[in-house]
Amino acid sequence: MAKKILIVNVNWVGDVIFSTPFIRAVREHYPDSHIACLLHPRCIEVLEGNPRINEIIVYDEDGAHKSILGKARLLLYLRKARYDLAFILHRSFTKALLTKLAGIKERVGYATKNRAFLLTKVAEESIEGSHKVDHFLNIARAVGIKPRDNSYEFFITDSDRDFIRGLLSANKIAANDFLVVLCPGGNWNPKRWPQESFAKLGDALIEKFKAKIAISGASKDIGLAEKIGGMMNHPPVITCGKTSLKTLGALLERANLVVANDTGPMHLAVSMKTKVIALFGPTDPKITGPYGRGTYTVISRNETCEVPCYDLSCKDNSCMAAISVEDVLREAKAFLTPASKLQTPNYEH
Repeated sequence: MAKKILIVNVNWVGDVIFSTPFIRAVREHYPDSHIACLLHPRCIEVLEGNPRINEIIVYDEDGAHKSILGKARLLLYLRKARYDLAFILHRSFTKALLTKLAGIKERVGYATKNRAFLLTKVAEESIEGSHKVDHFLNIARAVGIKPRDNSYEFFITDSDRDFIRGLLSANKIAANDFLVVLCPGGNWNPKRWPQESFAKLGDALIEKFKAKIAISGASKDIGLAEKIGGMMNHPPVITCGKTSLKTLGALLERANLVVANDTGPMHLAVSMKTKVIALFGPTDPKITGPYGRGTYTVISRNETCEVPCYDLSCKDNSCMAAISVEDVLREAKAFLTPASKLQTPNYEH
């Protein structure tokens, strides 16, 4: 029998990408059901166009749903929709309470924030150190779903690809040029590889492989990209702030290689099945690293600090600085050989 299913998702782009194997597993288990996803506004593009979802419901806790009246309107909408089953990926108490007040009979999630009494089925906590993808898939397993694939998904359109072709062409990058995209951003500074290292890497890739270099990111990364570009002997193309999340996906799909910190764009590149070199320092790649099918490697040189480390006051950034340009070039050369094929994660330490 077809069900009406509500997935209460998480709040960050990278984490929502981690949820896509869960969404696929739910759709495969309930092929004829109506599946809706409750989502923060900043993450909408991650799931737009995903054929496994029938509906995206925006939950804007800082805007339209900040007030009691706004929350009441959302709750009324959910009650009228008459969902049969809710999967609560978010760990908050209020998200679980919302599904209870919405009258959803089956409510599945982790018993975090003292919310076990709000759930009808408590998922067994994942093994410590498990990847976030498996953390979400365990919630599916709690109701008997057997996931068949743990790879990310991100869907773009031909118009997104056309936009990127035009953007690259306007910057004298042809369809057959060897394109490397650098993603130097990160939502906190200790996760970022030094600017000087990105600049040296860009020049080396141009000189050794005749690569064209694009530096990508959000509008907030424009200054960072310009600093890196200013250090390079060969000016890169800066696409920061010129792409949406969907057209960024198209750019990463077009790239022959992506070098990125532990960021959402890194996971987007993995979703697009592009060759990826992921640079990790204070975060644990076994928990938030690239996952599933793809061609990628992780370089981590953190030998002195406990991981994960959330010391935002860290000044020397030694864990990221320990990754040398030569380390990355060696992995790039390995990826560019004809023998490079789809592989399981290689966590290099």
